Amino acid sequence: MNGMERIAVFCGSSQGHDERYAQAAKAMAVAMADRGVGLVYGGGNIGLMGLVAETLHSKGGAVVGVIPRKLHLPKICNTIVHDELLVVEGMHERKAEMYRRADGFVALPGGIGTFEEILEIFTWQQLRYHTKPVAILNTAGFYDGLLAFLRHSCDEGFIKSVVMESLLVDDDPARLLLRMETQVVALPEKII
Repeated sequence: MNGMERIAVFCGSSQGHDERYAQAAKAMAVAMADRGVGLVYGGGNIGLMGLVAETLHSKGGAVVGVIPRKLHLPKICNTIVHDELLVVEGMHERKAEMYRRADGFVALPGGIGTFEEILEIFTWQQLRYHTKPVAILNTAGFYDGLLAFLRHSCDEGFIKSVVMESLLVDDDPARLLLRMETQVVALPEKII
């Protein structure tokens, strides 16, 4: 037993311009299926999120979608790839449900929503609202700029180095998943 029943995957509702993003999304889903890890995600059937869900579902993996009522539209949400689809009132409820159901969190390439989701859950880890792994799949260096900014913030004294060290970053989906499964988050007692 790996201790991770399901992970929340945050990623784009677009596939982006580089084919490597789609390949990595599929590879992440295959790695999850190989390890018996289910998915909780934003519920859409479009972009990278749709690829992760469809690929995992095709491999027999469990898929839980959580989508706000406003986005519960046929062109965005396809219940065929879900074992369970929860329709909630808004984005706050969506994130709370995803966070509650996940044993870990990983960001694949995406846009503003993806950045907001991974940074919020990273903040919650820093504040010790949870000790679940938080990870970034850095496909084709997609997150290099964000990681450089976070390191700069650390260098300037706004993020503790132990907090930065808790963020798992890798470009290989299977290796990242293994690191998530074996990570023990150890943050200092003093929050601030």
